[in-house]
Amino acid sequence: MTTVKPDMPDAKIVDFLNDHYGLQVVEVVFLPIGYEETVVYRAVTEDKVPYFVKLKRDVFDENLVTVPMFLRDRGVQHIIAPLATRDHHLWAQLDDFHVIVYPFVEGHNAFKVALTEHQWFDFGTALKGIHTTVVPQELRSRIPHETYSPEWREMMKILLERVQKNALDDPIGVQLAEFMAVKANEIRYLVGRAEQLSLALQAQNPEFVLCHSDIHAGNLLIDANDHLYIVDWDNPILAPKERDLMFIGGGVGGIWHSAQEEALFYKGYGQTEINPIALAYYRFERIVQDIAPRVQQLLTMGMDDEERARILDGIARWFLPNGVVEMAYKAEKTLPPELRSH
Repeated sequence: MTTVKPDMPDAKIVDFLNDHYGLQVVEVVFLPIGYEETVVYRAVTEDKVPYFVKLKRDVFDENLVTVPMFLRDRGVQHIIAPLATRDHHLWAQLDDFHVIVYPFVEGHNAFKVALTEHQWFDFGTALKGIHTTVVPQELRSRIPHETYSPEWREMMKILLERVQKNALDDPIGVQLAEFMAVKANEIRYLVGRAEQLSLALQAQNPEFVLCHSDIHAGNLLIDANDHLYIVDWDNPILAPKERDLMFIGGGVGGIWHSAQEEALFYKGYGQTEINPIALAYYRFERIVQDIAPRVQQLLTMGMDDEERARILDGIARWFLPNGVVEMAYKAEKTLPPELRSH
């Protein structure tokens, strides 16, 4: 979902960046690539040096900037750390926006450019570095901990019932109802599986490590020199390492589903024991957490039909071959016998 340019003069942003960051910016260009309450600009200085400027209007979590800076300072490669202000802060306030500035890295995400063998290795190395970094207690206390919340599983049950009972008469609503009718039993299975695996995983009390939490191909940036960066640290979490590893071979976006890619990744990540219960839980849970809020959006009628059609199409794609649902079922095959479906 792209954002609309805010009603704020570009000159005001230029002056703000110069005053607070001392960058000598001469121009800012709005980039329609933000999401919800996040607005993005490309700023250019007198010396033609570009910067990536993020304006966040929603609730601001300082982990967005402190965690990547911490990792960069600990020597973890493939991280784009934010710039500090003149007052040595990692963000600044402009009206009702929190402003964060990064070096501008020209490139494409890994949905648009397939990872090379070397980049898969680098990706594995970088993620292992993140997972094995010892987080000091002061920072650890500020980072969310995994709670295995049932929130979206319960919401999905409510939404299924709502779609079945309420007559939806708009074209997209009718398509949604038809799709949900066909997939109702399968969606209930996905929810039930996530619940079952959640309980089994909590009973094991697994070790928590620092995780990115959303490490799909869209959050890997490949620059012009084929260098790889892990970006968008909006929701770091302390959780089992499988919180991140579920994406490798997980089929998000219809890619990253081959055994060859997994092998290349783990050459970089190194030998590690994968908890099959954790891996399966996160794949099932992620599907529920993706479907439920999107169905909720479609039922609120708060957007145009074109956007609603795009969301519905996205939900349907998760059930296609090599998609996230098939990869979740694949993870089931590695579960202990007592947890396999019969």
